[in-house]
Amino acid sequence: MSLRQIEAFYSVMRTGTVVGAAQMMSVTQPAVSRAIAHLEIRIGYKLFERNGRKLAATPEAQALYAELEPIYGNLDRIAQVAHDIGLQQAGALRIATLPALSQSLIPRTVARFIATRPQVSVLVQTLPSRQIAEMVATKQFDIGVVELPLSQPSISIEPLSPLELALVLPSSHRLARRKRISLKELDGERMILLSRQSYIRFQIDDALSKLHVSPQVVTETPSSLIACALVAAGVGITFVTRITAEAFASADVVVRPVVEEVEGRCAIIFPYPGKRLALAETFAADLREELRLQQKSKS
Repeated sequence: MSLRQIEAFYSVMRTGTVVGAAQMMSVTQPAVSRAIAHLEIRIGYKLFERNGRKLAATPEAQALYAELEPIYGNLDRIAQVAHDIGLQQAGALRIATLPALSQSLIPRTVARFIATRPQVSVLVQTLPSRQIAEMVATKQFDIGVVELPLSQPSISIEPLSPLELALVLPSSHRLARRKRISLKELDGERMILLSRQSYIRFQIDDALSKLHVSPQVVTETPSSLIACALVAAGVGITFVTRITAEAFASADVVVRPVVEEVEGRCAIIFPYPGKRLALAETFAADLREELRLQQKSKS
C-alpha cells in the first residue's frame, strides 16, 4: 500500500464522495478513483459499494477508517503546530541568564513574551556568564544574557543599555535617609562585595580607589542575590545593579542611587553562525523594551 492510496481512502471516508476527496487532496477525481481501486486490489477486498456515483463504505472500510482516524488526527495537529510555530504561537525557547537578572528583568520579560504566546514553552536557567556563553555556543540554549566583557567563539554579542549600580543597605543604616549617596561616604563601612572575578567588582574597586575610600570588606560572594540577602540579614551594605537591588527593597532594606556614575554592562548573546530562532529574536526585543521601561521608571 502506498501513502497516496491510504490518503485517498481516508479523504473519501471524511468527505463521503470522490469529488470531495479530490478537492481535499487537490487532485483530479479519476486520480482518487484509481488510488482506491489499486488499494482494493492490494488488500484483496472491497472498501466501497458503488451505486452509480454514490459510494457506500463496507464494514471492512469502517474498520480500517477507525484505525486511520487517530493517525490522521495527529497529522492534522502537527500541521496546526507547524503553522503556529511559523507565527510564533507555538514551540519552545531556552533562555540562560545571569542570576542577578533572574529576580526582576527576566521574569518581567518572560511574562511580556508569553502573554500573547500561551502555547510557547519557556525554559529559564541561571548560570555564570562564561558557562552561559559556552552553552549558547553549542546551541544548548537559544539565547543568553551575560555580563561584559566576554570573549567566546561561536556566539553573537549584542550589548544592552548600561545598568546603573546602586547601594543596598539596611533601613536602620545612618545613610538610609539620604536620597542619593556618594561613594566618599563609604570609608570604613562594612561592605559585602562581589568576587574579584566579576567585572563589576573591578569597576567598584576602581571607583573607590580614585576617591581614596577604603571600606571594610566583611564578605565577598560571586552572587549579587546573595550579597543583597546578606544586607537583609544585617551583615553590611552592598553595591549591585539597581535592577537586581530593587527586588530586595522592603521595610528593612533600602536601595539608593549613588552620586558617582558607575554602571554594569550586560549583553544578549545568540549562537553564531546560523539562523537565529525567531522566538529568540522576539524575546530579545521584549527584553530591550522591558529594560527601557524599568530604567525609565527609575529616572
